[in-house]
Amino acid sequence: MFRLILWLAYKNAFLRRSRALLLIVMISVSMSMMLALEGLYDGMTASMVEKTKRSDSGEVSIYAKEFRQELTIQESIKDAKKIQEELLLRKDVKSVSLRLQADGLCATAKKSSFATLIGIELEDEQGFGDFSEFLETGSLTLRGHKTVVGKELAKDLKLKIGSKVIFSTQDMSGEITAVALRVSAIVQTNNIALDKGAMYVNRELLRKLLQMPKNSATQIAIRSDNTRLAQELSAQYPDLDVKSFLELYPMMEQMQEITVIFNSITFFIVMLVVFIGIMGVTYVSVLERVREFGVMRSLGMPYSAIKSQILFEALFVALVGYILGAFFGFSALYYLENYGLDLKEFADGLESFGYASVLYADMKYDYFITSFAAIFIASVLSVLLPLRRLRKMSVIEATKLQI
Repeated sequence: MFRLILWLAYKNAFLRRSRALLLIVMISVSMSMMLALEGLYDGMTASMVEKTKRSDSGEVSIYAKEFRQELTIQESIKDAKKIQEELLLRKDVKSVSLRLQADGLCATAKKSSFATLIGIELEDEQGFGDFSEFLETGSLTLRGHKTVVGKELAKDLKLKIGSKVIFSTQDMSGEITAVALRVSAIVQTNNIALDKGAMYVNRELLRKLLQMPKNSATQIAIRSDNTRLAQELSAQYPDLDVKSFLELYPMMEQMQEITVIFNSITFFIVMLVVFIGIMGVTYVSVLERVREFGVMRSLGMPYSAIKSQILFEALFVALVGYILGAFFGFSALYYLENYGLDLKEFADGLESFGYASVLYADMKYDYFITSFAAIFIASVLSVLLPLRRLRKMSVIEATKLQI
C-alpha cells in the first residue's frame, strides 16, 4: 500500500510539468538567494570582527588598571616584557604583541589633526595579525623615524609616501615633546578608529620619546582560541585590567545580533514565499482532482492514504526545489567565499562603516540544514488547507463535483 501511495504521489507531483517546474524554480531561486545573503551578511560581520582583532585587541587585551579611563602614559604596564614571556609559555596562546600608545597632535606644513602614535614591533605584529595585509601603498618599514599612517588620516592630512609630519605629545614628566617623522606606508585596517587616527612607529623610538622605562607597554594584545582566557588572566593578574574582545568592542556584539535578525527576517520572507507557492499549487491540484479522490474513496481507499499521497506530492516537488536551491546556493557561497563581491565603486561609503570594498561570504553547513527543515515544514503546512477542504466533502459530493 505504501509503495502504491509513493508511486501515485510521484506521478501526480510532476503530472502538470509546467506548474511543477515553476514551483521548483521558485523554491530553488528563493533558497539560493537566501543562502547567498545569509553567507554575505555573516561574512561581512566576521571579516570586520577578525580584522579588528588582528589590528588591535586580539581575543584578549591587558592594560594598567586606570589606562582606559585616563589614557595617559603614566598608567602603563611596567613589567610588560616579563608578562609577554609568561603568556607565550601557555599552550593556548598563539601570539602576544606589546604596544605603546600616546595621544597627541599630528601636523604638516598646511594642516594638523589629533592622532594616536602607536609604538609596535613589525615582526610581532606580522605574527599577531598579518599586518602586511593591511598595506595600501608604500613600503612597510619603521626603521629610523619612519611612520605608517592610517588611510583616513593620510587622506585628511593629504599625506603621501615620503611626506614629513610632526607629532607632538607629553612625555612621562608631563613636558611637551615632539618628533619629526616621514611616511613610509599607508595602511587600511578597516578598524575605523585606527584608520582615522593611528600612526605607527617603532616601539623603541616611541619609548625614548616618552622617556618611559624599558620593557613597559600600555597594551598587551593576545591571540588565542581559549574562550575563558580573559577570566583566567584576570585571576592571574588581579592588579591589571584584562578585557575580552567583546568587552572592548561591545558594538561588534550588537552587529552580530543585528546580522542574526537580518538573516531571520530574510529566512522568514523566503520561507513564507515557498509556503504560499506550494500551498497555491497543491490547492489547485487537489481541486482539479476532487472527483478522482472521490472515486478512490468510494473504492475503499482510506482518507489517510489520500492525505499521505497529497503530502508526498508536495514533498517530492519541494525536495527537487531544495536540491537545486542547495546546488546553486552552494555555488554562490563558494564563489563569494573565494572571490568575493567587488564593490569598489562604493568603497568610500563602505570603508566609512568599517567594511572592505570586496565583501566575502561565510559558508556554514547550518544554512543547508535549517533550509531543509524549513522547506519540509512549509511543505507539510501547505497541504493542510487543501486537505481540510477535501475532508469536509462527502464521497458522493466529491464524486459529483465539477471544476
